[in-house]
Amino acid sequence: MAYVDGFLVPVALKNLKAYQAMSRKMGKIWREHGALDYRECRGDDLDIKGVASFRKAAKARKGETVVFAYIVYKSRRHRDQVNKKVMADPRVTHPPGQKHELPFDFKRMCYGGFEVFVQA
Repeated sequence: MAYVDGFLVPVALKNLKAYQAMSRKMGKIWREHGALDYRECRGDDLDIKGVASFRKAAKARKGETVVFAYIVYKSRRHRDQVNKKVMADPRVTHPPGQKHELPFDFKRMCYGGFEVFVQA
């Protein structure tokens, strides 16, 4: 089975284009270093009655949407190898032409690694 890194992050609507541009670059880097898949999904249908809210989980504020994202690997070991390469990549540590300001609040990002145990 596979292994997945997943994250949930609130993004201000005014920063969504900048976030998308950053994500495209990051996705390319992760894939170059061996990730099997990289997806970032903008919240579209988030206010569903009777279930826990992604907005609430991400502590999204007025004027923000939620991005749900995941990166797929062969295994946790593979994830660790890929992430080590990604974190050493100068495009990640010092992105060319980009300030160190991120288009989202890193401290409100939810992140975790998940072992796939059902694949249908």
